[in-house]
Amino acid sequence: MSYFEITEPVFGTYVIRNARLKQLATGFDWVEGPVWFGDANCLLFSDIPSNRIMRWTPGEGVTVYRAPSNFANGHTRDREGRLVSCEHGARRVSRTEHDGSLTVIADSFQGKRLNSPNDVVVKSDGTIWFSDPHYGIVSNYEGHESAQELPCHVYRVDPASGQMDAMVTDAACPNGLAFSPDESRFYMADTGRRFCDDPTHIRVFDVKADGSLGGGGIFHVVTPGKSDGFRLDSDGNIWTSAADGVHCIAPDGRLLGKILVPELVSNVCFGGRAKHVLFITATTSVYSVALNRIGVQRP
Repeated sequence: MSYFEITEPVFGTYVIRNARLKQLATGFDWVEGPVWFGDANCLLFSDIPSNRIMRWTPGEGVTVYRAPSNFANGHTRDREGRLVSCEHGARRVSRTEHDGSLTVIADSFQGKRLNSPNDVVVKSDGTIWFSDPHYGIVSNYEGHESAQELPCHVYRVDPASGQMDAMVTDAACPNGLAFSPDESRFYMADTGRRFCDDPTHIRVFDVKADGSLGGGGIFHVVTPGKSDGFRLDSDGNIWTSAADGVHCIAPDGRLLGKILVPELVSNVCFGGRAKHVLFITATTSVYSVALNRIGVQRP
């Protein structure tokens, strides 16, 4: 069985033909937010409706990392290796310190509560960037149904000074985020407002010398489905979720190929021994596949 669909010949050099797509764990409600901890040799991910963060360890399987999790969604690691999490239920971004205690990074903007932070990335300067769509407050399935107090923006927080700025203010509902390897580009998925027929696409912004963003045009439209979460490899290719699996998009926006997955994919991250394994969260299951690629995020 082939797990790969090659659109451009170069994609054939990115995949390993005899590397199979492995189902690592299943039986969840809706999995999201994978993040690899190389120093602990484990993958953390969210089972959002079940209000849990799970941990998968090679050779040991799945255990509960944190429950309740405040309906946590996306995760990343900061420059000191600490877990940074988006919490739908508490409508905040938090950081797990090395001693296990929690620090609130952001829960409001200009005196109003955030909606439901969704995805998060940390830039090399230590600033934390996160998307704040309304998905966690429009129903009780992934959080608590609540009134929306703010538009759906992308924010940047300097954890050292506490300064918080709205960086993208013209999205319908921002979702997945990532920087290019040299941080000259910033990518954002817009997945549209719930119960609305908004266009969905990945946008790309230029990161200016002063840290502000320019541009913001449409980079790629995923089909079938939509781009929810994504990560980049060391050559700047985007590996994004889609309805039929994971799509690999070149830095110029061309579809290079697909990893076919039997469930709707929500998000991905690179990890493993050499950051060459792509971990995939897909509806009820977590999958992995070894690639001839290296991820750029912290191991």
